[in-house]
Amino acid sequence: MAGGVKRSVVYLILSIIGYVVCMIMVGELAWIIPKDYKIYVDYGLILGFGYLIISSIARIIYWMIRAEYGRRAAATLRSTVKVLGLGALVAMVVGASSSPGAGLALGGFMGMVVGFASQKIMGQILSGMMILLIRPFMIDDLVEVAGVKGVVEDVSLLFTTLRTDDNKLILLPNNNVLGSKIVKYSREVEGG
Repeated sequence: MAGGVKRSVVYLILSIIGYVVCMIMVGELAWIIPKDYKIYVDYGLILGFGYLIISSIARIIYWMIRAEYGRRAAATLRSTVKVLGLGALVAMVVGASSSPGAGLALGGFMGMVVGFASQKIMGQILSGMMILLIRPFMIDDLVEVAGVKGVVEDVSLLFTTLRTDDNKLILLPNNNVLGSKIVKYSREVEGG
């Protein structure tokens, strides 16, 4: 894990240095680039290096989260950070190229699109965080949740996994778990 974070931080630093060097070079070579096209070169550099920087930040978050929450939850968060970061980057470029109002309008529209598209997923993630913080049950507890009785195998950001008596694995969305009655059964001490 530490190696992944270190590599990602080095990649982030190199991306920032690369951006600064390229912008200095474009500034120094301004006499070669026609004045009307310099703005397009600048925006191209901003978008290209912006993507590299956002990807680096998303990878850093991935490696930091992966140790505690697993690969799937970390990959989900990495993708979410990338989408939101790229949306903010595009809104910033549009705002800089035209008027600030256009950038704000695009940012607001993209926020609505992402919000509506991820409404259920974000609800599940928030419910998963609440379950992980409140801990109404622990792994290996015998519970009945949302009409399903079983032993808790795993609690992630999106799902709670139960193993039933007939050895079936049931994945319950966390918003269903948090929104339903939770019955916790005590286990009998054997050989007591």
